[in-house]
Amino acid sequence: MKTSIKVVLGNEAIATGALAAGVSVAAAYPGTPSTEILESIAKYGKGVYTEWSSNEKVAFETAYGAAMVGARAMASMKHVGVNVASDSVSSSSYTGVEGSLVLVSADDPSMWSSQNEQDNRYFGLQYLIPVVEPYDPQSAHLLTLRSFQLSDSLKHPVMLRTNTRVSHVRAPVEILPPAEPVKGKLMKDPHRYVLAPENARRDRKEQLKRWERAKSMVEELNEIEGEGRTLVIASGIGYPYVKEALEDLHLRAAILKLSTPVPIPRRLILKALESADVVALVEELDPVVEMQLKSIMFEEDVRVKFFGKDLLGREGELTLDRTRRFLGKVFNVDVPEVPSLEVAVPPRPPAMCSGCPHRSSFIDLKKGLTSAGLGKSFISGDIGCYTLGVLPPFDSMDSGTDMGSSLGLANGVYRATGEVDVAVIGDSTFFHSGLSALANAVYNNLPVMVVVLDNRSTAMTGQQPSPSKEIDIAGVARSLGVEYVKVIDPFDTSNSVKVFTEAAKWVKTNNKPAVVVAKRACALDAMDNVEGKPPVALVELTKCTGCSICYDFFTCPAIIPREDKKALIDPDECIGCGACVPVCPFKAIRIEGDEPMGWREAWLG
Repeated sequence: MKTSIKVVLGNEAIATGALAAGVSVAAAYPGTPSTEILESIAKYGKGVYTEWSSNEKVAFETAYGAAMVGARAMASMKHVGVNVASDSVSSSSYTGVEGSLVLVSADDPSMWSSQNEQDNRYFGLQYLIPVVEPYDPQSAHLLTLRSFQLSDSLKHPVMLRTNTRVSHVRAPVEILPPAEPVKGKLMKDPHRYVLAPENARRDRKEQLKRWERAKSMVEELNEIEGEGRTLVIASGIGYPYVKEALEDLHLRAAILKLSTPVPIPRRLILKALESADVVALVEELDPVVEMQLKSIMFEEDVRVKFFGKDLLGREGELTLDRTRRFLGKVFNVDVPEVPSLEVAVPPRPPAMCSGCPHRSSFIDLKKGLTSAGLGKSFISGDIGCYTLGVLPPFDSMDSGTDMGSSLGLANGVYRATGEVDVAVIGDSTFFHSGLSALANAVYNNLPVMVVVLDNRSTAMTGQQPSPSKEIDIAGVARSLGVEYVKVIDPFDTSNSVKVFTEAAKWVKTNNKPAVVVAKRACALDAMDNVEGKPPVALVELTKCTGCSICYDFFTCPAIIPREDKKALIDPDECIGCGACVPVCPFKAIRIEGDEPMGWREAWLG
């Protein structure tokens, strides 16, 4: 078998592992740190159907349906996306599949780009689904292949649980060649796949049988290295940290390299425990392995000195330094302090991109609410680039907990207070999980102004396409029964403020929902769709008074203050969107230069 060695991201390694396994259907919803998996399959997979689904539930069900009829299928998503898909994930464990079904959960310890750091290995325990956990890109490549093989042998779903470190590190990987995609064929088995109570009871018995087989089959995916009276069990990313830490500290121990944290390999663990006086367990986040390990040790009356989560901790990303300090305490040796490489970098809060339409939308929204007498309204936000609206100077978001939460939370706030509020949601998020909430708002007469920030892309994760490119949000809102629906261009400030004011007053008067769609392309997406040099904004210093409104209130990264407090626009940062022009009360900003072909079409679409 001809292989090739390439330096790739861990997510690319997962994608090529899926191709080597013969995946034929792959679906996902974009979310860091999982996004590059589907992008890579789409790039390299010949004859493979790939889809950016409207949400994670649909993505998983797409893969699940394909696996029902014998295909090799995969759904990939970030850890919180599995929450959205969990109803279907649970059912898939009951019914099993005819082909292969692999669910990739990209967890995010330390919450680098997420609202929590939940440990999705719990899903394996709860739903009786084997969890396979790689520790570097090479293992991610091979274990993806093995996950498909395990799923095919068991006729049962398998979760591949990666994390930010594994997903986004680059390393040389020996890549297996792609296999012919394994497609399905039409077959019907309603007694298995229709989960009416009678069928579900029968499926439950079969699920438990498959789970017992899984406990046996995962044994071969794990191995013991070295020897010593101290046994270190290292799960996933913990393995390379343990290896390096033991070498650094000149310590000797047996290592059980654990690739299946759910279920753990009982026979192999008991074999390793036979010669151990001390057991140290290294796993990231929660004590998922520890709970299972202690259960086995209790059942088998194994008595050893044990070190685990009480010493290692269960918060944040596992690191080499944490592992070294942990093993130092296990072996009772001094661990030299690692020289700090930290550099005192001035704090730099995140900011919306130059030309981002959301900046104008939030400013116009505040003006409109104030004009309507609702300046102190509760603004329920959502998950996306626009979550930055919580920061000064916008201060236009009072909540933002999960995808599609804006409307549901707004409903609760109103029912508890009787105060008219605002829900802000993005276009991709609107189709992800906002539709049912908007239907609820119409059905229950919720007086809320819904602001849909439509930049026609899932911008936060890399401009993946959004359904709004093909489906008119305003038309959808009207079809759901919303009576007041308006579309605005956030760069048309005077009209935007007017519409926001009008909509807020309409909601207050009619006690019903109104929808305002702020429609203008993501600046990065617009720039990708034009050729040639864009125009730039210039400050006429003779008119500029140094009032600071453009750089302190509008906060475009391209606008910076001079020493005399007058504004200066960085021509390398400016993209000539013109949003800053109406912001200046002294008309000191103008646009200079010709618009390249397709400029307006790229912005407005």
